Amino acid sequence: MKTDWKTLQIEVERNVATLTLNRPDKLNCFTIEMWRELRELGQALVAGPEGIRALIVIGAGRAFSSGIDTSVFAGGEQDGIAGGPDAGTRHDNPMVDGIMRTQEAFSWLEDAPFATIAAARGYALGAGLQIALACDIRIFARGISVGLLEHKYGIIPDLGGTQRLPRIVGVGKAKEMIFTAARIDGDESFRIGLCEQLVSDEELEGAAAKLAKRIAAQPPLAIRQAKHAVDAGFDLPMADGLRVEAEAQSVCLPSNDMKEAITAFVEGRDPVYRGD
Repeated sequence: MKTDWKTLQIEVERNVATLTLNRPDKLNCFTIEMWRELRELGQALVAGPEGIRALIVIGAGRAFSSGIDTSVFAGGEQDGIAGGPDAGTRHDNPMVDGIMRTQEAFSWLEDAPFATIAAARGYALGAGLQIALACDIRIFARGISVGLLEHKYGIIPDLGGTQRLPRIVGVGKAKEMIFTAARIDGDESFRIGLCEQLVSDEELEGAAAKLAKRIAAQPPLAIRQAKHAVDAGFDLPMADGLRVEAEAQSVCLPSNDMKEAITAFVEGRDPVYRGD
């Protein structure tokens, strides 16, 4: 896997990977190059043989991400941000095509067969909050400032914000935040369920690592199937969601991971899972 990223850093230790947004001098704001690298890295991690079971996304320096680098607008390249001349067109409207390619820079975090955790401090604004929303779990440090500020630029959150935020905090609260371009703090984020953990700034890395290691110790096949079942349920009637759950369980029941879980329990030892 490529390692010489210009705007990112990736480290893998055993089954836990840490993806660092690495533009600390710019508060990790997003550029066209950063979205392209995220899209490419995501494809490599999802398809790769690294055996990742949990991934932490964090920002270098004092911020998770302050949002979009306004040079994106000044450069006139906002169409086809994550694509290129050879990316191909999938829709009648090339602007829609470009936005949807950019969405792929974040969507792989939601679709990945492993758990994804956003560990955010300082600022998670605009695109910065939207990449956190694409993760399965969010841990915020106290003192953080969070919001979708796109209305300040006359646009809407288009990297998953209008779709993921309502699923996490509810439709009314999501509309309030988006319509008013509100900025909220860590306490309010925790109160409305926008983050699952709220910790001190000093505890952020440790809390994320502890959670990632705990998840990585679970049967990876079951994690993958549970993630799929939970996510699929949002778009389905209950009866259909229950079928998805049953189908996911039918993969787990005959698996080697289940056999190992039972054997390890009987033998009084920690299980060693292979993910099959």
